[in-house]
Order: sequence, then C-alpha cells, then structure tokens
Amino acid sequence: MKLIGCSLLALLVFSAPNLYAQKMMPESKRLKIKHIASDFQIDDLQSPSWTSAYEVEISKYWSGSPALAGRHFTARLLWSDTYLYVRFEANQTEPLVVSNKPDLSKKTRGLWDRDVCEIFIAPNKNDRNRYFEFEIAPTGEWIDLGIQVLPKERKTDWNYSSTMTSAVKIENDSVVMAIKIPWKTLGKTPKPGDVWLGNLFRCVGRDPTRGYLAWQPTGTKEPSFHVPSTFGEFEFSSK
Repeated sequence: MKLIGCSLLALLVFSAPNLYAQKMMPESKRLKIKHIASDFQIDDLQSPSWTSAYEVEISKYWSGSPALAGRHFTARLLWSDTYLYVRFEANQTEPLVVSNKPDLSKKTRGLWDRDVCEIFIAPNKNDRNRYFEFEIAPTGEWIDLGIQVLPKERKTDWNYSSTMTSAVKIENDSVVMAIKIPWKTLGKTPKPGDVWLGNLFRCVGRDPTRGYLAWQPTGTKEPSFHVPSTFGEFEFSSK
C-alpha cells in the first residue's frame, strides 16, 4: 500500500536480519550527513545508499544513564539536493506498544505515548528554539510539527505539513523506520559544510518502566525532549 503527499508508505513485513556494513560515528555531539547525487524511494529500505551513511548508536536515556541493550537504536541520515532522509533501526525485545487501528491518512496526535522514533531539526543554528519535529511509529503512523520554545511556553504548529513519506518494517527482533522530507517544507536547503542543530529520540515500552532514549541527553528531572540547549549538530557533508 502506497500513500503519497503527507501520507506514509507502510511495509509491515518480516525479513532477514540487516546486512548493512557498519560505518559508526564515534560518540560525539556532531553527526555527519552524507550527500547523495540521486534520490531513491523511501520504501527501498535495502537501498545501497544507506550503506554509505554514517551510523550513530543511541544507547542512553534522556537522563544520561545507560539504557537496556534491547532498547538501543541506530540512526542514519542522508541528504540530496531535494530531500532529507532518516533511517532508524531499533532493537525490539519487548512487546510493541502500538495502536490497534492505525490511521496513516493523517498525522496522529499523541503518537509519543506509544512506541516511536523521532528527529528534531533546527535549520537555523542561531535560532535553536525554532525547530521541526518528526515522529514515526512501527505501524507507519506519523506526525510532523513546527515548534517554537519561548521562555514561558512552547508553541506548536499543529497545521504544519511537511509532505513527508516513510516506510516501516517489523523484523523478528528489530523495527526499521525511515522518513523522507523535502527541503522546501523546512524553509531552506543546506549546502556542504552547513551545520544545523537537532536531536534523535526513541520512546519504548510501558509504564512504569517506559524508556525515553536520546542521542544528546537532555538531563531534565522528568523525561523531556524539548530542550534545545542540549541539541547536537548535524553537519552536511559532501562525502
């Protein structure tokens, strides 16, 4: 089933283990995003393009404490002249927390209350309090939001439409989720050497042991992802 525009492509199938060669980034506040010359369909989760991407493993909770290995996830990012590509691969050693009746035709509010992977991205590093939030669930459900953090409140643009597309695949012990976002809906297109800001997250499991993982831990007393001061750096590389 393929849904175009602000809808998503959901592929819920079981397959063989991931065969990608590992190209791991060292633990750092900066993740390089490799440029690709040609675009590809987001449902091509075995595309050779992904093998060239730098991979970062996220293994800590928002607090900075180590997460259970069964909750770790990796992220790979690519960029072309037209799109940003993001691929999550999450270990799945506990029952999925997902909707029984997913609706892929529109964004799902409250998606963060179930299993989900997320990317926050701020195109202007001098204005890190304005950023975009993208979430994708193992069911293919999704949400895209415009965010502005003010001194006393957080404003959310619920009507923001990125026209993102995505694909998901459930395997025996992992979940693969990928999204593709056009630059035109982010307001600008990066150039090689540009640095944007952002973070990568995962919500997994049920209370009282629900896990909130973060690439750059936010260090808040209670789980919170909306802490722009802790954002890492996304460097757009030509190679």
